[in-house]
Amino acid sequence: MSLQKPRGTQDFLPQDVEKWHYIESKARDICRRFQYNEIRTPIFEHTELFQRGVGETTDIVEKEMYTFLDKSERSLTLRPEGTAGVVRAYVENKLHGAVDVQKLYYMGPMFRYERSMAGRYRQFHQFGIEAIGSADPAIDAEVIALGYLFYEEMGLRNVRVELNSVGTPQCREQYREALRQFFQPNLDKLCKDCQSRFERNPMRILDCKVDGEYCQGAPSILEFLDEESEQHFLKVQQALTAMGIPFNINPGLVRGLDYYTHTAFEYMADGIGSITTIGGGGRYNGLVGQIGGQDKPGVGLGLGLERLLLIMEAQQIGVPPQNPIEIYVVGLGEEAEARATALVFELRKAGISAERDYLQRKMKGQLKAADRLEAAYVAILGEDELARGEIVVKTMATGHQESFALEQFVQQMFVILKSRSPQHL
Repeated sequence: MSLQKPRGTQDFLPQDVEKWHYIESKARDICRRFQYNEIRTPIFEHTELFQRGVGETTDIVEKEMYTFLDKSERSLTLRPEGTAGVVRAYVENKLHGAVDVQKLYYMGPMFRYERSMAGRYRQFHQFGIEAIGSADPAIDAEVIALGYLFYEEMGLRNVRVELNSVGTPQCREQYREALRQFFQPNLDKLCKDCQSRFERNPMRILDCKVDGEYCQGAPSILEFLDEESEQHFLKVQQALTAMGIPFNINPGLVRGLDYYTHTAFEYMADGIGSITTIGGGGRYNGLVGQIGGQDKPGVGLGLGLERLLLIMEAQQIGVPPQNPIEIYVVGLGEEAEARATALVFELRKAGISAERDYLQRKMKGQLKAADRLEAAYVAILGEDELARGEIVVKTMATGHQESFALEQFVQQMFVILKSRSPQHL
């Protein structure tokens, strides 16, 4: 019996990885424009970080974490989300002293033990950003706008921003009491998870996929916001409107993490069955202090990359080739093949994507290989061309052929390709 990959994981084959490179380059470019810098944190952290930061009453901590003891009996957990690790790094490395606002982004795998289905994996990947150090509602709007623009530039259609405020801890305590009173008459009808949430954190009941019918008519958290929270929420809306970012106010949106304060948001799109959420985030004033640092306000987002790929496939959004072959060098004869090997190396040193045959095929087979690899040009070097000190270059799109002096070939091809493509500038 052959071994297979663990359930809930995927193999990304070369043709798939090209799509990932495209997405990652788009993410990095948009972060460059918004002035976010990359941070890389460990794939596993001390379990306490997620218990303290994400919240012990969340589904992530209660059910979904991959937790294990190392050889020194320390409890470690594969990261289930990105924010807690970034905030831990911010505190541990004293990044608060570097600039007024630290604007960071990350990309990488996350791990949650949950039921595998389309768009939901046990190892999945997120692109996320964190802005730490400002309480300005304008930076909440900036974070939301970055995510929206990213989806727009990836070509996604009909992306929706769902927006809510979860207020301050004081607001939420009053709201929790109102929810307990609302759910009390039907408490015995709720699922076991929600019965447990009833006392500890009844807001989690609103996230339940089983007890949705009992949430209808529940009080809205917007009715319990204090003046500070109302003003913050209003200014976020005003900033989004000023940028032309459409949004829908959704009082039932509370997100699945305990660290959120004030702004909470999600991006929604259709295309992967019953799953419509493709990313989200919010403000987390207080989290830096909970993790042990001098408290600083923060706001961020996390976008699921597997879900993005599924939406792109459903909406038939293609990805341009990420590693096109610019020149395929055909060598015919022992001496010509040896020179072709050197030419391919020289082309690559000059920054040109080049390939040659390694299966000792005849000319017809090599040309077929070049066509299959979608090479822009084929350079043909036979014994006669070698004797004349020339090489024949064929433009594959038109069939036009031209001879170049062998000693000037690499330089001339560099000039030609530079004029065709900005990647050689």
